[in-house]
Amino acid sequence: MDMNVSSVNIGKAQAIQKAKASGITGIFKTAVTVRVQIKAEGLTGDSICDTENHGGVDQAVYVYGTDEYAWWAGELARELFPGTFGENLTITGLVSAAYAIGDRFHVGGVILEVTAPRIPCVTLAARMGDPQFVKRFRHAERPGLYCRVIQEGEVQVGDAVRVEKYAGETISALEMFREFYEPKEDEATLRRFLAAPIAIRDRVEKEGKLERVVGQVKINEKFAKT
Repeated sequence: MDMNVSSVNIGKAQAIQKAKASGITGIFKTAVTVRVQIKAEGLTGDSICDTENHGGVDQAVYVYGTDEYAWWAGELARELFPGTFGENLTITGLVSAAYAIGDRFHVGGVILEVTAPRIPCVTLAARMGDPQFVKRFRHAERPGLYCRVIQEGEVQVGDAVRVEKYAGETISALEMFREFYEPKEDEATLRRFLAAPIAIRDRVEKEGKLERVVGQVKINEKFAKT
């Protein structure tokens, strides 16, 4: 199936209730029809309020698929408009579980590289008006994809999207999504994750875990010899 940009979505900071302590969010995205510049930190004019968990060069652009929207529309029995999930680019034919960390999307003059699946939080639940939506999103396993910007440029509705699969050893976005909820902290798994071009937030966390695991192994070996 040919892939293209179905919608380009930008959000302005606004108040939200029953979400995070700051009380403001950029999750409410509005579709635009003009060409939009994408720089290393994301789309020009787009607001990112929870900078501890979102945004930055490794989570600069969030993409979601029209096929996933169709599934959610059936699941929720209501119409959903582009930007509902807070994505910057809505892409036809994209199913996030089919991609791996390091895969690249060539969109117009922009190149995006997948770094992480989206992990749902209370802000998304508040946006959807459903306190249980974090659980529903987890079990749906349709997380969407965070990307870093490899090549800056402009995008607009209708731009073709070409996929370049990552050539090295990697992990799927779905495996990474599942691992968040059921973490595997053995040395081999941690090293495999760290070998992929994962987002810096995940990398720092897993490097810390690996250091502790390796340290414990050395302690165990030392005591085994005594």
